[in-house]
Amino acid sequence: MKSQNKAAFFFLLPNFVGFLIFALGPVVVAAGMGFYRYQLASGAPVFIGLDNFADLVLFKKVDGEWVARDPYFWKYLGNTLFLMLNIPLAMIGSLLLAVLLNKELPGRIFFRTLFFIPHLCTGIAIYMVWKMLLTYEPNVGIINGLLWQVFGVLGIAPERAAALLPGWLIDASWAKPALIIMFIWASVGGYNMVLYLAGLQNIPLELYEAAEMDGAGWWSQLIHITVPQLAPTTFFILVTSIIGGLQGGFEAAYVMTGGGPEGSTTTMSYYIYTQAYEQLEVGYAAAISMVLFALIFAATLLNWRYGGKRLEAV
Repeated sequence: MKSQNKAAFFFLLPNFVGFLIFALGPVVVAAGMGFYRYQLASGAPVFIGLDNFADLVLFKKVDGEWVARDPYFWKYLGNTLFLMLNIPLAMIGSLLLAVLLNKELPGRIFFRTLFFIPHLCTGIAIYMVWKMLLTYEPNVGIINGLLWQVFGVLGIAPERAAALLPGWLIDASWAKPALIIMFIWASVGGYNMVLYLAGLQNIPLELYEAAEMDGAGWWSQLIHITVPQLAPTTFFILVTSIIGGLQGGFEAAYVMTGGGPEGSTTTMSYYIYTQAYEQLEVGYAAAISMVLFALIFAATLLNWRYGGKRLEAV
């Protein structure tokens, strides 16, 4: 082996060993545990084949009606997909913000830094701050406190005002929209904005100059030049956002809502946590994680298959 190859091998070896121990190893173990009924409180695991997976995704007939064997799985999968509605909204916001901050504006470096700061904060800190902002009681929750003041100025009676205040984190109909608002706020000015800013640097200025000479306005330039030229960046952001959305939501549910109210903010990742660490159903939690892995893998393949074809056509 040449000396250069030896050096490269020894430099790569720690990363490879770490990948085997901390990434591939746990995945293989989890895949295997999904075929066992293994409750930590009851002793040794028992091999049950595909029963865990069947209980997750299949249906059964009860009193003439087909119902899910595990209704919570489908409910929490729906929660996860609903919360992913923040992805297109955040991407649009990131694109518009990047276009604005790419212009020769006074203090644009300051504003780029300002909008990127939330990305530097830990998720726990962000969720604790937003939990305080979204607290229902007007004397504690800042948002409802402001709404309470507005209702007072409008002359709305206190009893009526209390009924109009959104129950952000205590009402099942408000909890998911509240989390979506928070996710959009955290995503618009972060990593996606930086990627779009980097992509904008690669668009030839001649395209915009020619468009201006043809009389194209800002909106026309955005739609016909900026968006098509940023297609590879948008595709990358979309794929990574979908992956993050499917496996995300745990910290927000754990810190802000505990998965409630009525399970309305429990995501797939939080469901895995509750099964493994609260119900102690390690085998069932492993099966959920493998189904989630399959969903992420399928979504990624679909994106690469059909998104890649569209990129070739651009």
